[in-house]
Amino acid sequence: MIHIVKPGETLSSISADYRVSLNRLYAANPGIGHLHAGQRIQIPNLPEPNTIPYTIQVSVSKRRLTLYHNGKLVKIFPIAVGKMLTRTPAGEYVIVNRQINPGGPFGVMWLSLSKQGYGIHGTNDPSSIGKAVSHGCIRMYNRDVLQLSGMVPNGTRVIIKQ
Repeated sequence: MIHIVKPGETLSSISADYRVSLNRLYAANPGIGHLHAGQRIQIPNLPEPNTIPYTIQVSVSKRRLTLYHNGKLVKIFPIAVGKMLTRTPAGEYVIVNRQINPGGPFGVMWLSLSKQGYGIHGTNDPSSIGKAVSHGCIRMYNRDVLQLSGMVPNGTRVIIKQ
């Protein structure tokens, strides 16, 4: 996929956000030099989000995750979001990878977002769904995150709005 460099980003920060080594970024972008805002760089092994029929929209204020297929509503899921001091970050991201049964508070599935440290995941505390209690991640019921992860591939666009 193509990433458009934002102000303040470095190859190291982009590498961390997309969970891609610096060597792989350099290999995918021969001759890359100093980055500047607006520059286009190739992220290896992720499809272009526009080629994926699914889009996820997250409403932090409404505490819901909405899945669309080719622009048509598929399902709305209840979620938990970040608390006041660790808010869920607004913006546009993609799912970069996933892990089954990551353990601890992440429930049965972890879907990494293209912002280091953030993801969509299950929970070991189902009573938290519908509340602002996370460290910024998007929590779902385990059955819901399994259903979602079974439908959307890596590279799926995730739009988070407050």
